This record gives sequence, C-alpha cells and structure tokens, in this order.
Amino acid sequence: MMLEEFYKSLGHASPPQGIPPLLLALWYDANGDWQRSHAIAQDIEGRDGALIHAYLHRKEGDLWNADYWYRQAGTARPVESLAEEFRQLVQSFTVSQS
Repeated sequence: MMLEEFYKSLGHASPPQGIPPLLLALWYDANGDWQRSHAIAQDIEGRDGALIHAYLHRKEGDLWNADYWYRQAGTARPVESLAEEFRQLVQSFTVSQS
C-alpha cells in the first residue's frame, strides 16, 4: 500500500480491502478505535507488531507496558510526539510514491 493511499483512506468509514495487519492496526487507531487496533496488534508477531503494541500503550498512557513492548522491539520509548511516532510507523509500513 502506498503512503498517500493510506492517509486518504483514513477519512473513509471502513479500511481498504486487503490492507496488511500492521497498517490495519494503525488505521483503526487513527479512526478512534483503540481496542480494535490493540486486538490486531496483539496478533502480529515480531518486532513490527511489538512497535505498534508499544505505541498503542504509550498512547493509552500505560508507560510501563509500553516500555515492555519497546524492549521487545529492541528499542527505547521515543522522545517524539505520538503524532510523529504514528507518522514514522505508517511510513515504515508503506511504500512511498516517487
């Protein structure tokens, strides 16, 4: 999925067909459904799933839990804003148009 395509989809009532789970979790988060986003993130294995899981707990304000998931991803809690972290996650899971 292209970066621009993802951001355009955020204004729709439902996510695009066939969206990868990493982006689907972020789509639901951006559309105000933290619970659904978290449920999806819990099922994503590996570093990328841990990063989304960490971001979601940071957003929730559960920093202890967030820090656990950042460690699972092999990184520390970012100092950037939540909005910037979201932007970086989306960018890392999409393909930019050149």
